[in-house]
Amino acid sequence: MPDPFFDSAFASSVTPETLARARKIKLFLMDVDGTLTDGGVCLIAYTSGSSIADVTEMKVFNAQDGQGLSLAHTMGIQTGFITGRRSPAVTKRAEELKVTFVYLGQGKKMQAYEECMSKAGVTEDEVAYLGDDLPDIPLAQRSGLGVCVADGAPELKQVCAYTTQRPGGRGAAREVVELILKAQGRWEEAVPLALA
Repeated sequence: MPDPFFDSAFASSVTPETLARARKIKLFLMDVDGTLTDGGVCLIAYTSGSSIADVTEMKVFNAQDGQGLSLAHTMGIQTGFITGRRSPAVTKRAEELKVTFVYLGQGKKMQAYEECMSKAGVTEDEVAYLGDDLPDIPLAQRSGLGVCVADGAPELKQVCAYTTQRPGGRGAAREVVELILKAQGRWEEAVPLALA
């Protein structure tokens, strides 16, 4: 039976095992594309005459995810991005949210995952990992709390302890932060600390 403090959005999908896993979390790691964004890749090409002079990438991040990650930081939960793409937009967003660990261009994510754990001084049971697709499976399997976004790959959902109600780029990371803080009995303490 889910904790009565949880609202109906959580109640239908939070098991006692998931709550027990969430209570231990000290480090929240996540993918970016399809997790903190809706998965779209927007490339903007600048032309000079008939040739492309430069191409830049645009990312759209959700403000509720930002608030959630900000609250995680405020409440002492370290955060990290591990993504396969290289993007200055991700670096900038990480700086804004005081994300502790940022690993870009990670074709294989496991080494970055292990470095984050080592630097944070945590065990696998104390790590939550949020992803959306096949490359995220090994990290979700190793994490104490593996989480898949609502619109993620079925194969990832099968190995995760929790699947969010919200899709990637639409508040899924915020949902995970709420789950962790509510499971730890710290949500009420966190709410007044939210910054605009």
